[in-house]
Amino acid sequence: MTNAEIKKEILDILQAIAPDEDLTNLKDEVSFRDQIELDSMDFLDIVMELRKRHRIQIPEDDYIQLDSMQSTVAYLEPLMKDVVA
Repeated sequence: MTNAEIKKEILDILQAIAPDEDLTNLKDEVSFRDQIELDSMDFLDIVMELRKRHRIQIPEDDYIQLDSMQSTVAYLEPLMKDVVA
């Protein structure tokens, strides 16, 4: 997957988890939690959805890497390089 495809996938997951949130002005470099209402369970849902959709295992120690869109895409890029969108 390309960076743009990974970003779209994350936006799709966020929209499913927080359907009432407006994601159109989401800033890539700002923490998700600073921009939208996400609690720790919502964050776990993101991790679980990535596992379900793409069989990606994210160790708990790496969760901090999924703080913003920019850091999430950078973290997932090598893991998803062979995934077909």
